Amino acid sequence: MNKRDKKLIVVGDRILIAPEKGKERTKVGLYLPQTVADKDSAQEGIVMATGPGIPLSAPQDVNDEPWKSSPENQKVQYLPMEAKIGDHVIFLRKSAIEIRFEGKTYLIVPYNAILVILRENEDDDISPDLA
Repeated sequence: MNKRDKKLIVVGDRILIAPEKGKERTKVGLYLPQTVADKDSAQEGIVMATGPGIPLSAPQDVNDEPWKSSPENQKVQYLPMEAKIGDHVIFLRKSAIEIRFEGKTYLIVPYNAILVILRENEDDDISPDLA
């Protein structure tokens, strides 16, 4: 398998994020050590990919025994996530897992660790109080 054939596929309710670099300097121009940036509880980044969402069980499976095999033609349904590719997000740093893929650093974050989604103005998605 060539390196070009590889593709990252995000599963479940996880999000692949390209992290933004933290502050390297103070306003005065002094360099900050990495330990200062690590103390922040939140981090920012851009959504690169999302999983399909949270899997939902079919209504007929609610009362069935969990060990029964489901019909193969039954398609899994997901509760979609609100985050989209290209969104700017703020998330909990402690929940992120860092990976390297093709020389780039990414973070895999569970959906429940996302605190805020920053998106270009869309009339339907913005709360009137925050616009």
